[in-house]
Amino acid sequence: MTINEQLAKELDLKLWQVEHTVALIDEGNTIPFIARYRKEATGELDDEILRVLSERLTYLRNMEERKADVKRIIEEQGNLTPELAAAIDACVKLTEIEDIYRPFRPKRKTRATIAKAKGLQPLADILYAQNPEDTDIETIAEQYISEEKEVASVGDALQGAMDIIAETISDNAEHRKKIREITFSTGLIQSLAAKEDDSVYRMYYDFAEACSKIAPHRVLAIDRGEKEGFLSVHIECDTDKILNYLFKKELKKTPSASTRYVEEAVKDAYSRLIEPSIEREIRGELTDTAQEQAMTVFKVNLKNLLMQPPIPNKVVIGLDPGYRTGCKVGVVDGTGKVLDTGVIFVTHSEAQKQSAAEYIKGLIVKYDVDLISIGNGTASKETEMFAAEVLKSLPNTKVKYIITNEAGASVYSASKLGAEEFPDFDVTKRSAISIARRVQDPLAELVKIEPKAIGVGQYQHDMNQKRLGEILGGVVEDAVNSVGADLNTASAPLLSHISGISGALAKNIVTYREENGAFTSRAQLKKVPKLGPKAFEQCAGFLRIKDGKNPLDNTSVHPESYNAAKVILEKCDYTAADISSNNLGDLAEKAKKYGLEKLAEEAEVGIPTLNDIINELIKPGRDPRDEVEQPILKTDVMGIDDLKEGMILTGTVRNVIDFGAFVDIGVHQDGLVHISQLADKYVKHPMDIVSIGDIVKVKVLEVDTQKNRISLTMKGL
Repeated sequence: MTINEQLAKELDLKLWQVEHTVALIDEGNTIPFIARYRKEATGELDDEILRVLSERLTYLRNMEERKADVKRIIEEQGNLTPELAAAIDACVKLTEIEDIYRPFRPKRKTRATIAKAKGLQPLADILYAQNPEDTDIETIAEQYISEEKEVASVGDALQGAMDIIAETISDNAEHRKKIREITFSTGLIQSLAAKEDDSVYRMYYDFAEACSKIAPHRVLAIDRGEKEGFLSVHIECDTDKILNYLFKKELKKTPSASTRYVEEAVKDAYSRLIEPSIEREIRGELTDTAQEQAMTVFKVNLKNLLMQPPIPNKVVIGLDPGYRTGCKVGVVDGTGKVLDTGVIFVTHSEAQKQSAAEYIKGLIVKYDVDLISIGNGTASKETEMFAAEVLKSLPNTKVKYIITNEAGASVYSASKLGAEEFPDFDVTKRSAISIARRVQDPLAELVKIEPKAIGVGQYQHDMNQKRLGEILGGVVEDAVNSVGADLNTASAPLLSHISGISGALAKNIVTYREENGAFTSRAQLKKVPKLGPKAFEQCAGFLRIKDGKNPLDNTSVHPESYNAAKVILEKCDYTAADISSNNLGDLAEKAKKYGLEKLAEEAEVGIPTLNDIINELIKPGRDPRDEVEQPILKTDVMGIDDLKEGMILTGTVRNVIDFGAFVDIGVHQDGLVHISQLADKYVKHPMDIVSIGDIVKVKVLEVDTQKNRISLTMKGL
């Protein structure tokens, strides 16, 4: 089976879809470009399945390379047989290849290699053969006693021979595969307390669950507890079943004088060599699976956070709360330009609090402020109460406030990028500016922060950081390209996530814009240094120009399809001028009446591209974030002491994890809706019900003011 055939089978795709997609990837096309502009070639595969296909393609190609390497090494040793080559070719996992390669891998110094160096391989062969004629084993073993080779006794010789047999059994690929299956199917992950101290891992101090059923978040918790020294962890499995399997495979049906030595070697092979190795492998696989699940949750959460609807063209005060160093203030206008910065103290003396209130009132009046954005970190509750009091003191004010997820703001503030963007402001004030800008355009601001620093996952610091970075980088790329970017206002960090544009190229675009003025057409991109034909092809459709020479430049219609768009407009009795005036409401109906297949043929495009062009012409520059529910804006505050069981509230989903969702209901502590409380039906995973940013109704189940915990339910609402 070829790689393309295997991908088609695994992903339930047609072979031609895989072949075309692989060809496009190999030509250097990005996933967003393929998903948006090569729908006919892929059969309209979306960016998510395209990324899965691309990752599996890389894995399978790496596996083919590994197969070739292993066969080459074994052949150089003179040990490659047609049967062995066929077995390697038939492998579908890297672990299977490594199992076959194990006997041929250059070995470090082991008990078996030491025994072989002492000349005990022939004795091992005699024992392993279990020949009934070999009745006096000790006499045979006497022949291998050698002072020169440090074999002092019959016992030494027999032990060395059994060490060789044990390693031979351990290296058997068929045995390892079967034992791995038995261990996984019958195994229990057991964790016990490694120290008497109380900790967040106390529920795992005497814990056991089947390897085949343990939830991914529990695997990660146990891993971390073990790493931090609070837990000792072991896999307990059906050892008797494994030994019986090995005895059946390794011991001859008719016992001989050698049998008891081989039996001892079998037990030693399992307890000393196979069991620890298989346990490490299974725990490694469980961890990998758990990490993939956690990364999937992180990926979905991040995408939903990035795709939160903007609140544009508002003058915003950003407040970065703090105790000792005060609350940092940043004011930005409707375009994100910094108007003012400062520091206030809202948790110190009453006089300082009053002074802070007057200062904020002054900013509201001076800059005609629309919104106050409050970071949700340390001292957030006190700052929220302060803001609510200020707004109450302003009669008939239009100003409202919003609690903003400030995760990563401090990372951005201290970054090289933050220093380059705001060289005249210190680290603390940059974070307040970021918090203000986040409500104006979450995507444009969050792309400046390393995705891993945006806290919308679980155990992200325990994961494979390279893999996590790749996955989250793909999420950011897909989000940015699904929205697109204004070529004349987008920052270099935002542009660097556009299809085909590297960080260096993004800076070149900004430099060109600063030196030559605003872009008036997409075609001008070709004049940007080092932006060649391939980069132009990849990026042009995702970049918008408002009020440019060609109204199509403010749509997601790719320049390669401009002629097609003109044909569509002409055949439906419209002109390009109608795009700018939003006068194409009947275009879809007229196109259908004209005949989509006929229109597609005359425009020389496929039906999927035709539909995309029509949809874009009807609503040029559409923003997919407009379809998301707007965030909650508030004027008053509520504390945890105000909560009562049975109270029904509206809140915003802040984080989704394997066992539930955290919802901001307007008090400083987010409430937990456990997975069992998310719906009246069975819920396989919380992401099936809620997403970050969702506005949901919840009922208070329980409030624990001592532990600052709030339990919520969405059942029956």
